[in-house]
This record gives sequence, C-alpha cells and structure tokens, in this order.
Amino acid sequence: MIKEALQYLVNLGEVEIKRENGQTYSTQPLYLIKNPIAQTVTVNTLTGLVDYLKSSFDEEFHNDSLMVHVASPTHVSVYSHLNDDMTRNAFIEAKAFLPEFRFGRFYDPESFNIALQAVFVSNDDLKGVLKLVGNIKDDNITLYGDDGISQQVTAKMGVATVAHVKVPNPVRLSPYRTFVEVSQPESNFVFRMHKGQDGPECALFEADGGAWRNTAMQAIMAYLQESLEAQIEIGNIVLIV
Repeated sequence: MIKEALQYLVNLGEVEIKRENGQTYSTQPLYLIKNPIAQTVTVNTLTGLVDYLKSSFDEEFHNDSLMVHVASPTHVSVYSHLNDDMTRNAFIEAKAFLPEFRFGRFYDPESFNIALQAVFVSNDDLKGVLKLVGNIKDDNITLYGDDGISQQVTAKMGVATVAHVKVPNPVRLSPYRTFVEVSQPESNFVFRMHKGQDGPECALFEADGGAWRNTAMQAIMAYLQESLEAQIEIGNIVLIV
C-alpha cells in the first residue's frame, strides 16, 4: 500500500501528451504562464488621455500603434496589439465625472429647480421650464387638461395673478452626460408634474431612445481626431467607436 502511494506521488510529476480521436490530451492539468500586462491608469478627462498619448511616456512598451476605443459617452480606453496570450495591455482609460440627476424620478420644485441649473446646459427650453417651476402655486396645485401628452397647472402670473399655464412638452435639453471637453448632446425629454403627498412634484423622462449616446460618442471621436491628428496620420493611433 505504501509502495503504491509513493509510486502515485512520483507519477504526479510526470506529464504525458496523448492524441486520441484527433484530439490532444494531457495526463496532468497544465497552467499557462501569462505574459505580464500593464496596470491601467485612470483619468477623468479626455485632456488627460490625450496628454498621455502625446507624451510618449511608455513608448518603449508600445507596439507599432495603439487603439483608442470610445466605448461609451463616459468611457474611453487605450489598448495595445494582442500579445502572445491573445490579451491586450490597457495602458490608460478616461472615465467622465458626471453630476447626478435621476431621470424618471419626481422631485419637489425647489430640488428640481436647483438640479436643472446645476446639471443642465442653459437653453431656451430650460429657461421656460425653470420659469414655470419657479412660479407654481404650490399651496393647492391642480392639473388641468392632462391628456397624457400635455398638461396645464396653476401658476402665478405676475405679483398676485394666478392662471392655468400649459406645461411645455416635449422639451429639448442638454444635461451633462459626457466629457466636458465636448458639446453636451441635446435631446427630447418628457416633462411631467403631479401632486405628491407634500405638494407639487416634477420629473423628466428621456424620450429619444438613447440616440444621444451615438451623438456624444461621435463628438468624442471628433475631439480625439483633432487632438491626435499627427499621431493618426503616421499610424501611431487607431480610433474606433
């Protein structure tokens, strides 16, 4: 018994490769010793990513060219060619810092007003929504003529006058949803109001089917193409989206 056990332990170190039915088998598990890959550096702006690519800081570790992948409106990564293990170095990535606004959630008028001014680029539709929200007669709000698309609410008109005001719908707004170096995409939103437990509440619902993402990614591509024009022309940089 002891002899058989010792023989078994000795055989553990022996690896045989066999061919059966056109397939290759090993008598022991084999573990790949992988080539080292870079630890990814994370920045929060496109400017930081471009500065890195222009600096040639890690040039000795790069292959002939680098691939810049615009993965989303908030994420861009820089990759090397495939290595022998069929993996890539991800040298640097940019992840946008974005303010928070919860679309589809109802806010009280004060919080809604502040969020619109802090999280959205100013335009005419935004000014109209802000004016309406700032003049809602919040002691006894009533919705009139709500057909699922348009609404009317009670709002102050002047110092003491109160009137029924039509809620603008849809509205074209530009929230901060991508890197600050590019223009924020403008898209349609459904603006809705209702009477909550503590008074009137307001909400915005996205209404463009996510088309703004493509617009933002194309804007990022245009920014990178302009910023890295020299590197792209000589083939050091390849951009994909």
